[in-house]
Parts: sequence; C-alpha cells; structure tokens
Amino acid sequence: MWRVQEHKLGMALNRYILEEERRIPSASGSLSIALTAIETAAKIISAYIRRAGLTGILGQAGKTNIQGEAVQKLDDLSDDVMIQHLSGSGQFYAIASEESEEAIFPVEGRESHYVLSMDPLDGSSNIDVNVSIGTIFSIHKRKTSTIKDFFQRGRDQVAAGYVIYGSSTMLVYTTGNGVNGFTLDPTVGSFLLSHPDIRIAQKGSIYSINEGNYSKWDKCIQNYIDHIKNNNYSARYIGSLVSDIHRTLLKGGIFAYPADTTNLSGKLRVLYEVSPISYIMEQAGGKATTGTMNPLDLEPTDIHQRSPFFAGSPENINELLSMF
Repeated sequence: MWRVQEHKLGMALNRYILEEERRIPSASGSLSIALTAIETAAKIISAYIRRAGLTGILGQAGKTNIQGEAVQKLDDLSDDVMIQHLSGSGQFYAIASEESEEAIFPVEGRESHYVLSMDPLDGSSNIDVNVSIGTIFSIHKRKTSTIKDFFQRGRDQVAAGYVIYGSSTMLVYTTGNGVNGFTLDPTVGSFLLSHPDIRIAQKGSIYSINEGNYSKWDKCIQNYIDHIKNNNYSARYIGSLVSDIHRTLLKGGIFAYPADTTNLSGKLRVLYEVSPISYIMEQAGGKATTGTMNPLDLEPTDIHQRSPFFAGSPENINELLSMF
C-alpha cells in the first residue's frame, strides 16, 4: 500500500506546493504556478534588500503614492519585481497594489483564474534603518472579470500570506488548510519548511500598538490599553505591520491599529493588509476584528479602503471586545 509522507522540516516550498496540489483532485495547477511566482519575486526582493545600502537604493524616490505616503526607492523596485513576475506567470487577471491608484490587468492573464491584492513592501519608514519589513498578498478567484472581483469578502480568499525580510527571510502563507512558514536558505536559494502548522497561543502578554496616538483614540481603546498595562503586559511595537504580526503570531498577544481622530476610518488597507492578515490569523487559531465585526466578512467597495484592525490570540481579542 502506498504511504502518504507527512510534510517534514526542510521540505522545499515548491515541493510542498505541488504535494498540496496533489491532494486536491480538481486542482488545475494554476494556483501552484501563482504561488511559485510569488516565491520567485520574494527571493529577488530579498536579495535587493540585503545589499540595498551598497547599491544606492535606500532613501525616498521623490514622489508620493495614492495613500499620500512618501515612496521609497525600494517600494518602487519591489512593486516592479512583483508585477513583472506575477504578470509573467499568466495566472492573474488583475493585480491591485498599494503603490498604484488603479488595478493592473496583465495581457498574459486574460484567461486566468485569479486576482491578487498586494502591499509589495510593507514598513517603508523602516527601510533606511535596517528594521524588518515585508510583502503581503491576497488571492481571490476571478468571478466577474471586472473591478468587482477585488471587492469580495476576505473569507473567500483562496490564499493569503506575507514575506518578512529580517534576520532571515520567511514566507508564511495559507490556502485555507492551516498556516506554514518557510525560511529562505541562501546557500541553496530555496525556501524550506521551518515552521509547520503554526498555531497562535490562546492568550499572550504582549501588546503591539502605536501609543504615540493615545490622545487620539476613543476612550474604550484608552481604557483597554490602561487595563493591560496595569496587568503587566509588555509593549512591543516595530511599526512594520508584517513584523508586528509575525511576532504576535509566534509569541501570542494582540496587535492593534484602531481608528483615531486623524484616521476616522482606520489606517490599514482592507484588501492587502487587513484581509490577508485576518485570514492567516484565523487559520492559525487566532482571531481578528475591526472592533464591530470580523474583517473577513467585510465587503470592500474601493481598492484602497481602510479599516480599524485588531488581531491576535483569541482570549486577548475577546478581552478587548468586552471593553467595547
């Protein structure tokens, strides 16, 4: 009798993707090619980041994006690399990027099955000071062949993930069957399984929030932060969403980016930040909320729509909601 081999530490990402595909009789291979394109782009971006200080690609590019944020040179480069490889894969009918006002419709993807939303390089303000940054992506099925394909619920994602460029480069993703992490081994040029079946702790004692905005928050948020500080929670805030979420996922606790008097609708973007991170959290046994609903049930109406966002260990999120 044939024996199914369980996924083992050190398994290459491309092999892992193919083995997952074999478990689905109806799989066409299209999603596997799509994920492999993301893997290749991540390797290239990682290589650029490692030598950024030596090649003149640190600092600002001298323009702002649709968000009104200063664009870094590495933002531009990462966006170009992602679009080039995702378009060239022929698997994406449309691509929405934080760096572009409108969606992109690659010629190569006219007959493809998916649309992708992405933040090509999250944490731009930390690039020049060598703090961990990342790439976030979200994939939905193409249904209408219009811009409305981006306005699906997060719960309907077929895949979501992020790449964190730090002391090592890791790719963490889910296709709705748990969350797995792969570390890039530069000696062989491959992402290898290093964190199988990631599960977040039921409760943690670390909170991650920009307390510089304290005076701008609603009273209930202020009360919650005061409460957990009085209960000896530790503050850890990096300022790169991917970095703060990655720590929360592995160590437990809560990440929070509430609305405030400056950002009445919140600051994080639904399609390529809130939605994929919520999906990952839920698949790892965690929980996410906007403060009023599960973000995975949001139906966005704009590519760059924003939302308040809280994610982390389920008991920490429940404690937060109890104070609302």
